[in-house]
Amino acid sequence: MRKLIVGSFISLDGVIEAPMDWASPFFDDEAREHSYEKAGEADFFLLGRVTYEMFSTRWPQVKGSKYMDRMNGLKKLVASRTLKEVSWNAALIEGDVAAEIARIKQQPGGNILKYGVSNLDQTLLANRLVDEYQLSIVPTRVGHGKHAFDDVDPSLVNLELVGTHRFKNGVITLTYVPR
Repeated sequence: MRKLIVGSFISLDGVIEAPMDWASPFFDDEAREHSYEKAGEADFFLLGRVTYEMFSTRWPQVKGSKYMDRMNGLKKLVASRTLKEVSWNAALIEGDVAAEIARIKQQPGGNILKYGVSNLDQTLLANRLVDEYQLSIVPTRVGHGKHAFDDVDPSLVNLELVGTHRFKNGVITLTYVPR
């Protein structure tokens, strides 16, 4: 059975929006190697429409990095009510996203990765589909932008800390599972 793992960069002031603008200096060789290993455990990369539109215009052009090559090679699952077609090795999930993710999770194989805590997490948590959150706390203050779990009903966010990973650059990844 596959696990659904949600990973996100979070600034000290709780911001998750536009991590390419503020977390990039912390995505060093050690962090890339760690992310590469985690991506190697996955068969799918789940994205909501907004994240898909942002990543699909930038990431396919990045070549020569083993991490980016792995991410670009993963099968993408795109949850959207408005998109009519997708590219970048992606399949569109139309209709009941929860039922489709539950079906895929029941299959043998690698995990499903999702980056960012978004509106889609409301549906995923409400349907008990998230197996793990890997929240990387980045030692910087952003000062503006969307905060983690803004789109999620607070009653759905009941997590237990099960692991930590400290990077030399000061980033700490906290691993939580739903209770």
